[in-house]
Amino acid sequence: MGFKRLLASMGAGGASVETELTEVNVVPGGVVQGEVRIQGGSVDQQIEGLSVGLQARVEVEGQDQETKQDIEFTKLRIGGAFQVQAGAVHVVPFGLEIPWETPITMFAGQHLHGMNIGVTTELEIARALDSGDLDPINVHPLPAQEAILDAFGQLGFSFRSADMERGHIRGTRQRLPFYQEIEFHPPQQYRGLNQVELSFVADDREMDVVLEMDKKAGLFSEGSDSYRAFKVGLHNFQETDWAAYLNQWLAQVGGQRNWL
Repeated sequence: MGFKRLLASMGAGGASVETELTEVNVVPGGVVQGEVRIQGGSVDQQIEGLSVGLQARVEVEGQDQETKQDIEFTKLRIGGAFQVQAGAVHVVPFGLEIPWETPITMFAGQHLHGMNIGVTTELEIARALDSGDLDPINVHPLPAQEAILDAFGQLGFSFRSADMERGHIRGTRQRLPFYQEIEFHPPQQYRGLNQVELSFVADDREMDVVLEMDKKAGLFSEGSDSYRAFKVGLHNFQETDWAAYLNQWLAQVGGQRNWL
Protein backbone atom coordinates (compact mmCIF):
# COMPACT_ATOMS: atom_id res chain seq x y z
CA MET A 1 0.00 0.00 0.00
CA GLY A 2 2.86 2.37 0.77
CA PHE A 3 4.27 1.94 -2.76
CA LYS A 4 0.83 2.63 -4.25
CA ARG A 5 0.58 5.83 -2.22
CA LEU A 6 4.01 6.88 -3.49
CA LEU A 7 2.91 6.29 -7.08
CA ALA A 8 -0.34 8.18 -6.47
CA SER A 9 1.63 11.16 -5.14
CA MET A 10 3.52 11.14 -8.45
CA GLY A 11 0.32 11.05 -10.48
CA ALA A 12 0.26 7.29 -11.18
CA GLY A 13 -2.84 5.48 -9.95
CA GLY A 14 -4.19 8.61 -8.26
CA ALA A 15 -7.61 10.25 -8.57
CA SER A 16 -8.58 11.62 -11.98
CA VAL A 17 -11.00 14.37 -12.95
CA GLU A 18 -13.32 14.77 -15.93
CA THR A 19 -15.70 17.64 -16.68
CA GLU A 20 -18.91 17.32 -18.66
CA LEU A 21 -20.59 20.52 -19.87
CA THR A 22 -24.37 20.60 -20.12
CA GLU A 23 -24.18 23.06 -23.06
CA VAL A 24 -21.03 24.26 -24.82
CA ASN A 25 -22.78 27.20 -26.55
CA VAL A 26 -22.81 30.34 -24.37
CA VAL A 27 -22.89 34.14 -24.61
CA PRO A 28 -21.04 36.82 -22.63
CA GLY A 29 -22.89 37.46 -19.39
CA GLY A 30 -24.37 33.95 -19.46
CA VAL A 31 -23.59 30.83 -17.45
CA VAL A 32 -21.90 27.60 -18.49
CA GLN A 33 -23.21 24.65 -16.52
CA GLY A 34 -21.83 21.19 -16.07
CA GLU A 35 -20.54 18.67 -13.58
CA VAL A 36 -17.13 17.48 -12.46
CA ARG A 37 -16.65 13.73 -12.02
CA ILE A 38 -13.82 12.69 -9.72
CA GLN A 39 -12.76 9.08 -10.11
CA GLY A 40 -10.88 7.65 -7.14
CA GLY A 41 -7.59 5.92 -7.89
CA SER A 42 -5.95 2.85 -6.40
CA VAL A 43 -5.70 4.36 -2.89
CA ASP A 44 -7.72 6.72 -0.69
CA GLN A 45 -6.65 10.33 -1.21
CA GLN A 46 -7.32 13.64 0.52
CA ILE A 47 -8.74 16.31 -1.82
CA GLU A 48 -7.84 19.83 -0.72
CA GLY A 49 -10.16 21.64 -3.12
CA LEU A 50 -11.88 21.72 -6.50
CA SER A 51 -12.30 24.68 -8.84
CA VAL A 52 -13.36 25.53 -12.39
CA GLY A 53 -12.46 28.56 -14.49
CA LEU A 54 -12.19 30.01 -17.98
CA GLN A 55 -8.94 30.01 -19.93
CA ALA A 56 -7.95 31.80 -23.14
CA ARG A 57 -4.92 31.36 -25.37
CA VAL A 58 -3.59 34.88 -25.84
CA GLU A 59 -0.87 36.47 -27.98
CA VAL A 60 1.88 38.24 -26.05
CA GLU A 61 4.23 40.65 -27.81
CA GLY A 62 7.75 41.20 -26.58
CA GLN A 63 11.30 41.58 -27.86
CA ASP A 64 10.26 41.61 -31.53
CA GLN A 65 8.39 38.32 -31.32
CA GLU A 66 4.95 36.99 -30.48
CA THR A 67 4.30 34.09 -28.15
CA LYS A 68 1.16 32.31 -26.99
CA GLN A 69 0.15 32.28 -23.32
CA ASP A 70 -2.73 30.51 -21.57
CA ILE A 71 -4.48 32.98 -19.24
CA GLU A 72 -7.14 31.90 -16.74
CA PHE A 73 -9.42 34.94 -16.50
CA THR A 74 -12.09 33.77 -14.06
CA LYS A 75 -12.16 31.07 -11.39
CA LEU A 76 -14.81 29.53 -9.14
CA ARG A 77 -14.12 27.25 -6.18
CA ILE A 78 -16.82 24.56 -6.09
CA GLY A 79 -15.59 22.17 -3.43
CA GLY A 80 -13.72 22.18 -0.15
CA ALA A 81 -11.58 19.47 1.43
CA PHE A 82 -12.84 15.89 1.43
CA GLN A 83 -11.52 12.37 1.03
CA VAL A 84 -12.08 10.35 -2.13
CA GLN A 85 -12.09 6.63 -1.53
CA ALA A 86 -10.21 4.25 -3.80
CA GLY A 87 -12.37 3.50 -6.84
CA ALA A 88 -15.23 5.78 -5.71
CA VAL A 89 -16.86 8.40 -7.96
CA HIS A 90 -17.81 11.90 -6.76
CA VAL A 91 -20.00 14.15 -8.93
CA VAL A 92 -20.01 17.93 -8.30
CA PRO A 93 -22.36 20.18 -10.35
CA PHE A 94 -21.44 23.80 -11.10
CA GLY A 95 -22.56 26.98 -12.83
CA LEU A 96 -19.76 29.30 -14.00
CA GLU A 97 -20.58 32.88 -15.03
CA ILE A 98 -19.16 34.08 -18.34
CA PRO A 99 -17.67 37.59 -17.97
CA TRP A 100 -19.27 40.22 -20.20
CA GLU A 101 -15.88 40.98 -21.78
CA THR A 102 -15.31 37.39 -22.87
CA PRO A 103 -14.25 37.35 -26.55
CA ILE A 104 -16.57 35.67 -29.01
CA THR A 105 -15.40 32.50 -30.73
CA MET A 106 -18.36 31.95 -33.07
CA PHE A 107 -20.24 34.03 -35.63
CA ALA A 108 -22.91 33.02 -38.16
CA GLY A 109 -22.47 29.40 -37.14
CA GLN A 110 -18.74 29.39 -37.89
CA HIS A 111 -15.82 29.11 -35.49
CA LEU A 112 -13.50 32.13 -35.65
CA HIS A 113 -10.10 30.71 -36.48
CA GLY A 114 -7.55 31.48 -33.78
CA MET A 115 -10.03 31.67 -30.91
CA ASN A 116 -9.39 29.18 -28.08
CA ILE A 117 -11.45 29.50 -24.90
CA GLY A 118 -12.35 26.66 -22.56
CA VAL A 119 -13.42 25.63 -19.08
CA THR A 120 -10.53 24.56 -16.86
CA THR A 121 -10.88 22.15 -13.96
CA GLU A 122 -8.35 21.93 -11.14
CA LEU A 123 -8.31 19.20 -8.52
CA GLU A 124 -6.04 19.95 -5.56
CA ILE A 125 -4.76 16.71 -4.06
CA ALA A 126 -2.75 16.59 -0.85
CA ARG A 127 0.90 15.60 -1.41
CA ALA A 128 0.21 14.94 -5.10
CA LEU A 129 0.40 16.58 -8.49
CA ASP A 130 -2.67 18.59 -9.43
CA SER A 131 -4.99 16.90 -11.88
CA GLY A 132 -6.56 19.15 -14.52
CA ASP A 133 -8.95 19.17 -17.45
CA LEU A 134 -9.82 21.63 -20.25
CA ASP A 135 -13.12 21.65 -22.17
CA PRO A 136 -13.64 24.08 -25.09
CA ILE A 137 -16.76 26.28 -25.23
CA ASN A 138 -18.38 28.24 -28.06
CA VAL A 139 -18.94 31.91 -27.19
CA HIS A 140 -21.59 33.45 -29.45
CA PRO A 141 -22.05 37.23 -29.82
CA LEU A 142 -24.60 39.23 -27.88
CA PRO A 143 -27.44 40.64 -30.03
CA ALA A 144 -25.80 44.09 -29.97
CA GLN A 145 -22.47 42.62 -31.06
CA GLU A 146 -24.17 40.63 -33.79
CA ALA A 147 -25.78 43.83 -35.10
CA ILE A 148 -22.35 45.46 -35.52
CA LEU A 149 -20.90 42.36 -37.17
CA ASP A 150 -23.89 42.12 -39.50
CA ALA A 151 -23.39 45.77 -40.47
CA PHE A 152 -19.85 45.03 -41.65
CA GLY A 153 -21.24 42.24 -43.78
CA GLN A 154 -23.89 44.55 -45.26
CA LEU A 155 -21.14 46.98 -46.24
CA GLY A 156 -19.26 44.24 -48.08
CA PHE A 157 -16.48 43.57 -45.57
CA SER A 158 -15.21 39.99 -45.28
CA PHE A 159 -13.82 38.31 -42.18
CA ARG A 160 -10.06 37.80 -42.31
CA SER A 161 -8.92 36.62 -38.87
CA ALA A 162 -9.31 37.08 -35.12
CA ASP A 163 -6.94 37.00 -32.19
CA MET A 164 -6.67 37.81 -28.50
CA GLU A 165 -3.86 40.08 -27.36
CA ARG A 166 -2.50 40.72 -23.88
CA GLY A 167 -2.81 44.38 -22.92
CA HIS A 168 -5.43 47.11 -22.49
CA ILE A 169 -7.34 49.40 -24.82
CA ARG A 170 -7.10 52.90 -23.40
CA GLY A 171 -10.29 54.77 -22.65
CA THR A 172 -12.50 51.68 -22.41
CA ARG A 173 -14.16 49.81 -19.53
CA GLN A 174 -11.77 46.89 -19.97
CA ARG A 175 -10.97 44.81 -16.87
CA LEU A 176 -9.60 41.58 -18.34
CA PRO A 177 -5.83 41.48 -19.00
CA PHE A 178 -6.42 40.91 -22.73
CA TYR A 179 -8.75 41.96 -25.56
CA GLN A 180 -10.01 40.58 -28.86
CA GLU A 181 -9.41 41.97 -32.34
CA ILE A 182 -11.60 40.86 -35.25
CA GLU A 183 -10.00 41.74 -38.57
CA PHE A 184 -11.97 42.51 -41.75
CA HIS A 185 -10.88 42.91 -45.36
CA PRO A 186 -12.55 45.97 -46.98
CA PRO A 187 -14.49 45.93 -50.26
CA GLN A 188 -13.44 47.98 -53.29
CA GLN A 189 -15.41 51.11 -52.38
CA TYR A 190 -13.13 51.60 -49.36
CA ARG A 191 -10.04 51.42 -51.55
CA GLY A 192 -8.04 53.60 -49.16
CA LEU A 193 -8.11 50.92 -46.44
CA ASN A 194 -5.89 47.89 -45.98
CA GLN A 195 -7.96 46.40 -43.17
CA VAL A 196 -10.24 47.21 -40.24
CA GLU A 197 -9.86 45.71 -36.76
CA LEU A 198 -12.88 45.60 -34.45
CA SER A 199 -12.88 45.22 -30.65
CA PHE A 200 -15.79 44.88 -28.21
CA VAL A 201 -15.49 45.70 -24.50
CA ALA A 202 -18.82 45.05 -22.80
CA ASP A 203 -20.42 45.17 -19.37
CA ASP A 204 -24.00 44.41 -18.33
CA ARG A 205 -25.40 47.71 -19.75
CA GLU A 206 -23.43 48.72 -22.82
CA MET A 207 -20.21 48.13 -24.70
CA ASP A 208 -17.33 50.10 -26.12
CA VAL A 209 -16.81 49.46 -29.82
CA VAL A 210 -13.29 50.29 -31.03
CA LEU A 211 -12.27 50.43 -34.70
CA GLU A 212 -8.68 50.53 -35.89
CA MET A 213 -8.56 51.41 -39.58
CA ASP A 214 -5.30 50.74 -41.41
CA LYS A 215 -4.93 53.27 -44.21
CA LYS A 216 -3.00 52.46 -47.38
CA ALA A 217 0.12 54.42 -48.25
CA GLY A 218 -0.20 57.11 -50.90
CA LEU A 219 2.20 58.36 -53.52
CA PHE A 220 3.73 60.93 -51.18
CA SER A 221 2.62 59.60 -47.79
CA GLU A 222 3.06 56.59 -45.58
CA GLY A 223 0.25 54.34 -44.40
CA SER A 224 -1.36 55.26 -41.10
CA ASP A 225 -3.83 54.02 -38.52
CA SER A 226 -7.02 55.83 -37.65
CA TYR A 227 -9.03 55.04 -34.51
CA ARG A 228 -12.69 55.50 -33.73
CA ALA A 229 -14.62 54.47 -30.62
CA PHE A 230 -18.29 54.67 -29.67
CA LYS A 231 -20.70 53.18 -27.16
CA VAL A 232 -23.59 50.83 -27.91
CA GLY A 233 -26.36 50.03 -25.44
CA LEU A 234 -27.10 46.35 -25.06
CA HIS A 235 -30.83 47.00 -24.84
CA ASN A 236 -31.47 49.85 -27.30
CA PHE A 237 -29.05 49.01 -30.12
CA GLN A 238 -31.99 48.40 -32.51
CA GLU A 239 -32.64 52.15 -32.66
CA THR A 240 -29.61 52.75 -34.92
CA ASP A 241 -28.90 51.82 -38.53
CA TRP A 242 -25.40 50.51 -37.87
CA ALA A 243 -24.46 49.99 -41.51
CA ALA A 244 -25.13 53.68 -42.23
CA TYR A 245 -23.46 54.75 -39.00
CA LEU A 246 -20.27 52.79 -39.72
CA ASN A 247 -20.19 53.87 -43.35
CA GLN A 248 -19.91 57.52 -42.33
CA TRP A 249 -16.54 56.89 -40.67
CA LEU A 250 -15.28 54.18 -42.99
CA ALA A 251 -16.00 56.24 -46.12
CA GLN A 252 -14.34 59.29 -44.60
CA VAL A 253 -11.16 57.40 -43.74
CA GLY A 254 -10.98 54.90 -46.59
CA GLY A 255 -13.11 56.24 -49.39
CA GLN A 256 -10.07 57.29 -51.40
CA ARG A 257 -6.32 56.78 -51.48
CA ASN A 258 -4.27 59.31 -49.58
CA TRP A 259 -2.32 60.57 -52.59
CA LEU A 260 -1.10 63.82 -51.11
